[in-house]
Amino acid sequence: MAFRRLLSALGVGAPEVATELDRTQCLPGEEITGTVTVRGGDAEVEIERLTVELLVRFEGHGDEARYLRRMAVQEFPGPFTLGAGETRTEKFSFPLPLAMPLTHAGGRPLQGAYCAVRTELAVDRAVDRTDVDAVEVHALPSQAAVLRALEELGFRLREAEVKPGVAYNSRQDVDWWQEIELSFPAEYRLGAVELLLAVLPDEIDVRPGTSVAPLTLRHEETADHAALTARLDAYLRESFLKG
Repeated sequence: MAFRRLLSALGVGAPEVATELDRTQCLPGEEITGTVTVRGGDAEVEIERLTVELLVRFEGHGDEARYLRRMAVQEFPGPFTLGAGETRTEKFSFPLPLAMPLTHAGGRPLQGAYCAVRTELAVDRAVDRTDVDAVEVHALPSQAAVLRALEELGFRLREAEVKPGVAYNSRQDVDWWQEIELSFPAEYRLGAVELLLAVLPDEIDVRPGTSVAPLTLRHEETADHAALTARLDAYLRESFLKG
């Protein structure tokens, strides 16, 4: 656990903070847990606010750049006085929804995807947010099975974007969705499509773009890899090559 000296405006001897995640890899539906430790410097200080945030990179609108959106926050009791050399430790936990955006699939990072835990410490009206720890959100077995089958069929994952709101005609219980840009094999003579994998407790909707109806699968149906690949192949050919 490495401490980071915070609030350089306070000079040498300022408070330090260390955030330690119990694990840096997780799946949608699991929890991100960890510990924040604040250590006093050379003098007593009043800590106005100590918070931990769960952040995800979102796609901006139009010319707006990508930005970090706070998905959840845990604020610890305060304000409080931190004595010189005193150590204070707090636990935190962030339950992840099934719709949590992925940062990794098939053991590889998804280009453009990012998730992190950020610790914020406020002292004397100065706020420091430099303590950031990246988190890897890996695909659920059903998501991973679908993505693996698509790649074996010649589709390629290009990059991922998270957008605010509700996707058109989508089954989702959160106010965001993740699109994974998927390039088609040459035989389709098409460019790319935005793939949405909407995960529900018992099912997953595979939705390549808004022009076709989604393919709904029960999670257990994705366990037979050969059958899943054949079903996806037939669905995609019917949706994009018919006529």
